Amino acid sequence: MPEPEGNRRSPQGVPYTDLPHIVNADGLHLFCRYWEPDSPPKALVFVAHGAGEHCGGYADIAHSLTQHGILVFAHDHVGHGQSEGERMDIKNFQIYIRDVLQHIDIMKGRYPKLPVFIIGHSMGGAISILTTCERPQDFAGVVLIGPMVQMNAESATPFKVFMAKILNRLTPKLSLGSIESKWVSRDPKQVEAYDTDELNYHGGLRISFGMQLMEAAARIERELPNITWPFFILHGDADKLCDIRGAHLMYNGAKSTDKKLKVYEEAYHALHHDLPETIESVLKEVSTWILERLPGPHGS
Repeated sequence: MPEPEGNRRSPQGVPYTDLPHIVNADGLHLFCRYWEPDSPPKALVFVAHGAGEHCGGYADIAHSLTQHGILVFAHDHVGHGQSEGERMDIKNFQIYIRDVLQHIDIMKGRYPKLPVFIIGHSMGGAISILTTCERPQDFAGVVLIGPMVQMNAESATPFKVFMAKILNRLTPKLSLGSIESKWVSRDPKQVEAYDTDELNYHGGLRISFGMQLMEAAARIERELPNITWPFFILHGDADKLCDIRGAHLMYNGAKSTDKKLKVYEEAYHALHHDLPETIESVLKEVSTWILERLPGPHGS
């Protein structure tokens, strides 16, 4: 039996009555963040964070947008950060997508006339792509930073996929090893910050979780010919966590006429936490791209 609403606490022990949150369709509390501009907002941007992290790492991106009058919001996906749910364990990738649509619908209810954008990083990129594929008419554009579009070729060979499917049936909780933080950023200080952030998940990835990622990647590949919405991909060509071949696959395979791919030479996975000059470029590129797509005097 779930606890009464007033007694529910985050994994860190904080009562949800003290935290901004939504309750998803499974009755789980998801911790939320809202970055609001000083003036009435002219657009909404939802941020989908990646696997094992949380939405607190997107304050710089949010602040670069709020200064242009854009309201940015996010939540920790189920099983992540300050949200409820077993850590890094999901029965179906669709739950992430469902929760994002729920949160966006809440904000659209408050601001029904504003255009909506999504920014997604890593697994959050996959969530963003599939969310937009479900309701393309609802979104003005999608920004993808080092997105997971396809699995790395080395980790998804036909034999490894075959073995993973067998192991998933036998021992779904078997650990595949953890995310190697050294590949998150070229900046040692950023890697250290990632390693010492207690809201990040530092344990092993279960094989059942890996299967959900593989199924999401397969679904994206099937959807590519149907994609006609505007998108902007930013990817480091030294990214060892999400294969840049996925970015090229999406850019070449999607039918969108408004699409852009910017490759950062020698950059690692989390471009928004890479070297200072990369971060500066990413923040400028992302805010400019979104502003150009706003109606009226702000955009084109």
